[in-house]
Amino acid sequence: MAGSETDRSGPRRYPKGERRREEIIAVAAEVYADTGYDGASLREIAKRIGMTHAGLLYHFPNREALLAAVLERRDEQDAERVELRGPVTFGAVGHLLELAGYNERHPALVELYVRLAAEAIAVEHPAHDYFTQHYAMARTWVYSSFTALSEAGQLRAGVDPETAALTFIALMDGLQVQWLTSPDEVDLVGPLRFLLEHLLTVPLS
Repeated sequence: MAGSETDRSGPRRYPKGERRREEIIAVAAEVYADTGYDGASLREIAKRIGMTHAGLLYHFPNREALLAAVLERRDEQDAERVELRGPVTFGAVGHLLELAGYNERHPALVELYVRLAAEAIAVEHPAHDYFTQHYAMARTWVYSSFTALSEAGQLRAGVDPETAALTFIALMDGLQVQWLTSPDEVDLVGPLRFLLEHLLTVPLS
């Protein structure tokens, strides 16, 4: 996902080669969002950056390597944004609402995810294993969150944490598809909040 990366000393400064690599990843993400992975070529990505095809191959020897870098960067930025690597607490579900709100302000990022996820249904697609693992990890993380809520008495009686997790993820992804089609009619955050308010015994902050 696009965005600036900072630390305590201010904006992160990359060596020249690393800056070029980051630029390639960012532009590749834009091209994937525009055309999907199958419709993107390394030559087109290089052209948008203003570099030669050979120059791009110096950083990424093939399409699969570049796709893997784009997906890896997306995961890193999502994890930082919603604290997915932190402990599972009540605030975890709130972080997911924050992520939905962020996505609503960045439609190109949502389109990138939706396009690649749809293409990767095919077993032979180079991102198939990534999305298989991505969804498995997402289900596990959200399931752990709902389990913690259940153990704390904050999940309504009779609600199965596993089913709740699967439902939440399905709603989140399904909303993204509808929102891309009708952005003026579909809200990415409201329905998720509605679901959580009906699953929890405590109010959302």
